Amino acid sequence: MTSRGMFERGSMAAYKEMLDVVTPHRLDGSAVTTSAEAMTAIAEALSFPGRFGHNLDALYDCLTDLSWLPPGEHVLVWSEPSVLRSADRPSYDAIRTVLSEAVTDGTPQEAFLSVLLLTD
Repeated sequence: MTSRGMFERGSMAAYKEMLDVVTPHRLDGSAVTTSAEAMTAIAEALSFPGRFGHNLDALYDCLTDLSWLPPGEHVLVWSEPSVLRSADRPSYDAIRTVLSEAVTDGTPQEAFLSVLLLTD
């Protein structure tokens, strides 16, 4: 993959080859039912620094400045995002919006983000 992008939906099988050439960061969403749990899971998956403030603004700031990670494309692979969507739709929508805005930010960085929301 040569540019940033939001992967709205897809199966792991469909993206297996792509994941071999980027750095995947896996988020198991099977037990993520709140905004706080989602932010913690994202922070853990991407090894956010301790300064992460656990709010939407801080999430955006960290997602658009991955300077603590090695150069290249980093893909957040979120399995079962539907669990959060079903449990707390407003939180899911807000976090999904931040993820989408972060990957299309366009700020030149050596390390940058793409997102894959798995559907199966």
